[in-house]
Amino acid sequence: MCRVLAVSRSGYYKWRHVDTPTLRDCKRAETLAEIRAVFEASRQTYGSPRVQRELENRGRTHSRRYIGKLMREASLRARAARRRRPKTLLPARHTQIGNVLSRRFTVALPNRVWAADFTFVRTAQGWLYLAVVLDLASRRVVGWAMGQTPDVSLVIRALEMAISQRQPAPGLLHHSDRGLQYSNNGYLDRLNRHGIEPSFSRIGDCWDNAVVESFFHTLKVERVSNRPTYRTRDEAKADLFEYIEVWYNRQRRHSTLGYVSPADYEARL
Repeated sequence: MCRVLAVSRSGYYKWRHVDTPTLRDCKRAETLAEIRAVFEASRQTYGSPRVQRELENRGRTHSRRYIGKLMREASLRARAARRRRPKTLLPARHTQIGNVLSRRFTVALPNRVWAADFTFVRTAQGWLYLAVVLDLASRRVVGWAMGQTPDVSLVIRALEMAISQRQPAPGLLHHSDRGLQYSNNGYLDRLNRHGIEPSFSRIGDCWDNAVVESFFHTLKVERVSNRPTYRTRDEAKADLFEYIEVWYNRQRRHSTLGYVSPADYEARL
């Protein structure tokens, strides 16, 4: 064959041992490049389910198993949570208000049920506290506030932002834990003034407010836990603002919403 084709035997055997990529290899490399682009655009937070939905949105259909296999081979792993730090427990105030929500987290329309809570983020200057109000229908953060102390004014500012932006009709249900901030007369008076009905979790039961707890977990896994400690509170505020308003509300694909963002989900409604 070498004599007929006028090539040397050494050249033929050298060609035989070259690992020439096949068409299948080329398609695989192309798919991996698309997966890597989606993964990096998500700030390295998307696993195979969200990557699959994002590729489908771009007209590229692959099985979740195949995408997961390529991600494992390329060491593309979504950020995992660090060991959880014990959360500071605040004394609960006795109240006659019950758990009206009763873990009915599936809500058909926006501005029917809100859930509220606050958390803290470490900075080199000390703790920064973040209070949020979530709409349970779309999982959108409709109100938020940040400050140096977890006082009543912090949660009131988050509530007032939500009311100002959403202008809910009377009858909305507001759920939170029984912390002093939310059982405070000033906070309850504001709810009553706008025709909002309060609902409280049972004492010591975080599952009664699981949606907000899940949001805080996602925030800390995807943004806070896998970066150096914030140097200043202002640096933390800017980063958390970007995460909530730019990424989470408008871009991040939410599994509960069929892998669309809260803003897109509300637009469809």
